[in-house]
Amino acid sequence: MSESDPASVVIDDDVKPNSAAPAKRARFSKRLMIIVGALILILLAIVGAVFFLLPKGEASKEEPVAESHGEAGTTYIDAPAMVVNLRGADDTARFLKIRFTLIPVTASQEEDIKAKLPLIVDAFQPFLRELRPEDLAGSAAVFRIKEEMLVRATAAIGPGEIKDILIQDLIQQ
Repeated sequence: MSESDPASVVIDDDVKPNSAAPAKRARFSKRLMIIVGALILILLAIVGAVFFLLPKGEASKEEPVAESHGEAGTTYIDAPAMVVNLRGADDTARFLKIRFTLIPVTASQEEDIKAKLPLIVDAFQPFLRELRPEDLAGSAAVFRIKEEMLVRATAAIGPGEIKDILIQDLIQQ
């Protein structure tokens, strides 16, 4: 038994250093994972900061260029307020009052657009009369109406004349 005792001691000696090595490796791998995780978080924070700060920097670079092309002197053409009756399922009378402003592409087109304003208003009449009260519900309704008005105005007086339409009032009664 004395031979088995030294053998067991030798085996125990072999096991003890091997069992300490995996424990050190486990601690080392945990530290390594923490360090790698921290580096990934730092990298993500840097990318996020660049993502949020970069568009603001580009926008500030574009503003002086836009001002030099005449954006500072943009002309606005007020159109007369329009009142139209809405199409409804029941027999109740419903009305829509809309007041809008046209923005020409260039300031030199202002007189041309003012001369063609009756054509633009006439192009809006059928569209606005076909609207239902349900079409005016929600925040996207104003955007859809604005886009449709821009398409109809462009069709009425030609492309390259009107840059945008601003809706001042949109009242449903």
